[in-house]
Amino acid sequence: MTERNPMNESDLINKSNAMEVIKKHDFTMRKKYGQNFLTDARVLMKILDASGTDDTDTVIEVGPGIGTMTQALSRIAKKVIAVEIDDKLIPILGETLAPYDNIRLVHADIMKLDINRLVEEENGGQPVRVVANLPYYITTPVLMKFLEDRVPMKSMTVMVQQEVADRMAAAPGSDNYGALSLAVQYYAKPYLAAHVPPNCFIPRPKVGSAVVSLECFDRPPVSVQDEKQMFALIRASFNQRRKTMVNAVANYPELTFTKEDVAAALAEMELSPTVRGEALSLAEFAQLSDILGRK
Repeated sequence: MTERNPMNESDLINKSNAMEVIKKHDFTMRKKYGQNFLTDARVLMKILDASGTDDTDTVIEVGPGIGTMTQALSRIAKKVIAVEIDDKLIPILGETLAPYDNIRLVHADIMKLDINRLVEEENGGQPVRVVANLPYYITTPVLMKFLEDRVPMKSMTVMVQQEVADRMAAAPGSDNYGALSLAVQYYAKPYLAAHVPPNCFIPRPKVGSAVVSLECFDRPPVSVQDEKQMFALIRASFNQRRKTMVNAVANYPELTFTKEDVAAALAEMELSPTVRGEALSLAEFAQLSDILGRK
């Protein structure tokens, strides 16, 4: 559990303090890094509460910006590892985070970083928590890197675009259900912690945001013989949503199954040959993959 108020008036969550730091360093947000800095204390508290962070936790923060959330995290966590790609933010963070002795600043591209090695070095390989206001342009790649690399994690609590949050938590048959829904739900249980309007950031993004917390599984909720093949089937199914599973899978270049193979597998599952991917659950994709794998 977090402290009741892990913030004070001098923190960067105060918009005037944040603007003063930005002005002092003549810093300009760069679109290529998707920089939007949070300036709403209530939203920050919702993120901290949703993360479940306490003084036993090591936290990885991706994209700390000027250190707004990093300051609050440092007061409730054992250690915070802040990974920042923008070289112009490193000296700013060196100043804003100087009072805190439990923060390690890592100047690196998270997509090129060996996160498992970092966790081994900084936390003895024990599970960490990930808390981040993710840049929208790289949200899905960052999420999937942590999940697919099987970084030892208790949870991920991330600020993402509202549309992405809806897709992560979507159920079969819904408009938002797709490959991202299945990929995320194979590794973790997502829940929506908060909706966040554009006026909570500087500069204001053009779309609404949401805080999503992912409770990471010790093992996937379904068993499948060939994980790689299952995800290829999922990608094939949603590559062209209007196609039936039979046509989508048979025409997908990563797979070698014929229309007859797919139709026979679906029949074994007592599913129609005209069924589309959006109707199948994660368990059914695993079953389909196992049946096709026998062919």
